[in-house]
Amino acid sequence: METILSTVEMERYRRQMMLPGFDVGHQRKLKESAAMVAGIGGLGGTAAVYLAVAGIGKMVIVHSGTLTLSNMNRQILMRHDWIGKSRTVRARKTIEEINPDVEVEIYDERISGDNIGRLLEGVHIALSARPNFHERRVLNNACADKDIPMIEAAMNGMEGYLFNVIPRVTPCLDCVYPEDDPEWEELGFPVLGAVSGMLGCLMGIEAVKILTGYGRPLLSRMLVFNTLDMEFRKLIIKRDTGCRVCGNKV
Repeated sequence: METILSTVEMERYRRQMMLPGFDVGHQRKLKESAAMVAGIGGLGGTAAVYLAVAGIGKMVIVHSGTLTLSNMNRQILMRHDWIGKSRTVRARKTIEEINPDVEVEIYDERISGDNIGRLLEGVHIALSARPNFHERRVLNNACADKDIPMIEAAMNGMEGYLFNVIPRVTPCLDCVYPEDDPEWEELGFPVLGAVSGMLGCLMGIEAVKILTGYGRPLLSRMLVFNTLDMEFRKLIIKRDTGCRVCGNKV
């Protein structure tokens, strides 16, 4: 049965359906899609907003913990009067206020091997934006096993990177970064909100492209940038045939 866009939806998304080659069929695909946003800080929170306004049908938000004052330099889903309360609850409320046509599920928990199967149920794409290696690797492994595309992105200060993980097609996270950085601290890196927000926007763009088939998403390429001098580059990345996660995927 063909997905129907309401009169309100047709008007809401009218300007993006003016994009060359982006038509009502692409918009229907977005409405039929579910995206998991793993982490709704400055990076994932921004991606969530732009997926919502683009017309994603369903969003699964996973993030543990409450809002703190130090989060507020980058938290566009949050409000000052919400400090001390659940971030996922506030994120759902904000997204529903922005676009009530988006279905939002929230999980106030960390990603683990025990819950990742449940969290990814019915999901068509995952956005990796957790601030630690463990949760990112759990998500990467599960997406590889379940053939779910994943967008991997991270920032540190004025720098960042972005690449897409398409199972059986592109390198996975472990191909590119087989080892953790032993000096990395989950809350020990600097953040300028505009940098994380810019990267979140790029994640949203890639998600729309992958879900709808519109344009050319990054495939076996990593976008790296340094906004201190506005240098942007695309690097070639390759699958590791001996990768412990995806090396046996053909």
